[in-house]
Amino acid sequence: MATFGMIEYADASPEVRAVYDDLMATRQTDYINNFWKALAHDPAALKRTWESIKQIMAPGALDPLTKEMVYLAVSATNQCGYCIASHTAAARKAGMTEAQFAELMAVVGMANESNRLASGYQVEIDERFKTGA
Repeated sequence: MATFGMIEYADASPEVRAVYDDLMATRQTDYINNFWKALAHDPAALKRTWESIKQIMAPGALDPLTKEMVYLAVSATNQCGYCIASHTAAARKAGMTEAQFAELMAVVGMANESNRLASGYQVEIDERFKTGA
């Protein structure tokens, strides 16, 4: 259970309901997931987070599937089970295959392993990497 519980639509303030309504309209759903219900205890953070996500995940130079897969990779690295579930579902909806998911997790695992090794060994960055040569 969330630290302070969930704020359901029926119990939400007008400010929170406005965010919930926008969220449902944007995502074309009648459902508010638990992340938003928990965050609704801080209406300013709820609104700010939703506005940021809408802006960042909107169409841009990266296609929706790429954005979802990057979000999924970071969520896996940060070990956020909730975000892993959410963005796995969104990536699947955007067209991610099982093979892409498996390869993504392999890349995430390898990156985490080599990152820890480089950090643990305190490897200095090659000058050629810094200059792009």
